[in-house]
Amino acid sequence: MTAIYKICSRAEWEAAERAGAFSGSAVDVKDGYIHFSTAEQAVETAAKHFAGAADLVLVRVEAEALGADLKWELSRGGALFPHLYAPLPVALATWVKPLPLGSDGTHVFPDLAD
Repeated sequence: MTAIYKICSRAEWEAAERAGAFSGSAVDVKDGYIHFSTAEQAVETAAKHFAGAADLVLVRVEAEALGADLKWELSRGGALFPHLYAPLPVALATWVKPLPLGSDGTHVFPDLAD
């Protein structure tokens, strides 16, 4: 299985839990798909798009569970990034963990191997 990760605000994820699905943050809605990152891409994604942002969560999903709505597309530096062209059912999250800021102002990631 291939784990992929979504970074979003705690409030956005809590709203998704109430609705049963995550329809995306403002940038996702604007772009027409939900942005995900692989374990290798997540730290750079946090630094580039969420620098200094507090009260975030990291949502882990198995890519294979998303079926044909998940596309791997060229993005930053020619790397393939997972993009979901449908709402994300919250039941597909294998875990949701806080993504706090460390004392140096960068995000402290949980172990992405589990």
